[in-house]
Amino acid sequence: MPDIISAIKLLEDMGLLIREPRILSWRFEAAKAIEKADSLGKAIIFRSNCCDGIDIVSNLIPSREILKNYLGVKSDEELYLKLTNAMDNPARCSEESFGDHYIEDNRSLEELPALHFYEGDAGRYFTSSIFIARDPDQEIYNASIHRILIKGRMTGAARIVPRHLRKIIDAYRSRNKETPIAVCFSPHPVVFLGAALQPRYGVFEMEVANKLLSGSLRLCRTPIHNLPVPCECSHVLEGRVTLEDVEEGPFADALLTYDSIRMEPLIVFDKIYRSKVDRPFHTVLAGRTEHVLLMGIGKEADIYYSVSRVVRRVYKVRLTRASGGWLHALISIEKSVDGDSKNAILAAFAAHPSLKIVTVVDGDIDIDNPEEVEWAIATRLQASRGIVIIKEARLSSLDPSARNGIGDKLGIDATVPIGERHRYRRARIPDTK
Repeated sequence: MPDIISAIKLLEDMGLLIREPRILSWRFEAAKAIEKADSLGKAIIFRSNCCDGIDIVSNLIPSREILKNYLGVKSDEELYLKLTNAMDNPARCSEESFGDHYIEDNRSLEELPALHFYEGDAGRYFTSSIFIARDPDQEIYNASIHRILIKGRMTGAARIVPRHLRKIIDAYRSRNKETPIAVCFSPHPVVFLGAALQPRYGVFEMEVANKLLSGSLRLCRTPIHNLPVPCECSHVLEGRVTLEDVEEGPFADALLTYDSIRMEPLIVFDKIYRSKVDRPFHTVLAGRTEHVLLMGIGKEADIYYSVSRVVRRVYKVRLTRASGGWLHALISIEKSVDGDSKNAILAAFAAHPSLKIVTVVDGDIDIDNPEEVEWAIATRLQASRGIVIIKEARLSSLDPSARNGIGDKLGIDATVPIGERHRYRRARIPDTK
C-alpha cells in the first residue's frame, strides 16, 4: 500500500523535495519556509520546536502534474474521468487490526505539529485533519477535511461547513448526543485527495480513495468508537464533537483573506495514537498550491462534465489559483452556435454553486496563461452581449464581498462570434527554417 513515505520518496527522486536542516519555530517561521518551497514548486520536510522528534512535511502536491503522477494519468480528461468514476463506483476496503498499526501516544494536542501560519490567525492550527464519522441511523460513513484550532491540551474547535459532517453532527445533536469521531493525519496524498472530494451523501470517501488506488487502501477500526481509518496514517485521534460551540477563527483561508470568527463545535479528544512506522506529519499552508488543487480539482471535474453536455467540446477547465481554486472558473470550448458560450456559463454555475465568476474563451486560448485570457477579454468581449449577471444568488462563505452568503455572479463570454473568426485572427511570425 502506498503511504506518505512513498510519496516523499517519489518527490525526492524527482528533485522536488527540500530537506530543511534547521529546527523551525511553529510561529510563522515554518509557514514562511513552506511558502518559499511552494514558490519553487517543491515539497518541504522539516522539524519544529512545537513537537520534538516529529518530522513535518508540506506541499506534497506541488503541481497539477504531480497530482496526475500520483493517479497514473496523463491528461486533464483522464484525471476528471478517474475522479468521477471513483465517486460513482467506490470500492470497499479490506480491514485489518488497529493494534497491528497503531499504539497509544501520551502526547497532548499541544505537543503535535499544529502551526501558527499567518499573522491574523487565532492560534495554532491543524490543517490536514481528516474527520471520519458515522451517521447515527444508517451504516453510512463520511470522511472530510476540517481545520482544528487548539483550545487546550485535549480540546479543539473545528470549522464544520454545512455539508455532510455537519448533517451527521446535527443528527446527533437533535438527540442531545455527542458525535463520535476519529481524526487522522498524513495518509498517502491520494487518500487525502479522496477526503477532499464531495461525492453524494452515503458514499464513503475512503472507498473513493480506494478506487483511485486500485483497491490497495486498507482500513482498521478505532478501539473506542469502531470507526474505520486508513492503516497508513502518522497519527489517529479519537474524540467527541460536543454539544457546545466556541469561538473559532479568524483564519487565513484559500483566498488569503481572513475567515471570520464563528461559533463552531468544541471537540474533546480522548485518545491519541501514533503509527508503529515512523511517518512524517502532513500540514497544509492555506492559499498555496496544495490547498488550491485539493479544493478545486473535484469541482473542475464537475464543471467539465456539466459543460460538456451543452457544447460540442470542452478543451480545458481551470479554477484559478487567485480565486482559491474555488470562485473563478476559466473554460475553453468549441462552439456550434453563438448561444453555446452562454449555456456553458450557466452549466458551470449549476455544477459548482460556489462559483462567483465564469470566463469562457475559445479553444485557441491557453487558459493556463493569464495574458492570453486577458487578450481574449480585451479583443473578443463586447459587454452589451457578452456579460451575464445573476443577481442576489448564493455565494461561497469564503467570499468577503458576500452579504449573508448572497451576492451577484458574473459570466464573461470572450468567444469569437460564429463565422467571424477571420476578424479575430492573432498575428504570428512564421518559422523561417
